[in-house]
Amino acid sequence: MTVPAWRSAAVQAHAIDRKLQAGQTLFRAGAKTIGLYEVVSCKVMLARVDASGREAILQRACAGDTLAEASLFSFAYHCNAIATTDAVVRLYPKAVLLGELKRDPKLLQAFAAMLAQQVMALRSQLERRNIHSARDRVRHFLTLNVEADGRTVALPGTLKDLAADLGLTHEALYRTLARMAADGEIKRAAGKIKIA
Repeated sequence: MTVPAWRSAAVQAHAIDRKLQAGQTLFRAGAKTIGLYEVVSCKVMLARVDASGREAILQRACAGDTLAEASLFSFAYHCNAIATTDAVVRLYPKAVLLGELKRDPKLLQAFAAMLAQQVMALRSQLERRNIHSARDRVRHFLTLNVEADGRTVALPGTLKDLAADLGLTHEALYRTLARMAADGEIKRAAGKIKIA
């Protein structure tokens, strides 16, 4: 994994790694913020529980993803972060990161670029969620994630993860992929989908 451009030597020197077991909470809504996190390995979920007790998943973060970016500008976390697998996360302390971003305009610009990429990804996800057909949601995902060869899409996790990201049940996604493969529209391989 390459070092993100927004991490200076001082930010890296103050980073703290933490191991989590599956199901362990990293932080809870209302807890005082101490910084933002990067997932080093495996997966962490951000979720919020509404007044009726229903859980809404806000993010499924995998290795290389950051989470709780808003914590840099807030006194308290606004959701819960829970490891969905055994995981390692890296804390970038708030005071150090904000100090470095203030000190170095290039770091600030790189951090803003990272946030802008996240906004674009979220907009694409929202756009995809408004597509009614499961097949068209899959096509949208494939179109936006195709590699340089114009045909290959590497899956970012399991098919269950992809189903959740697409707003589909995993059964609906499996059926859709099977129909698309049977119709010759795609070919499936381990961890990849090839557009025919």
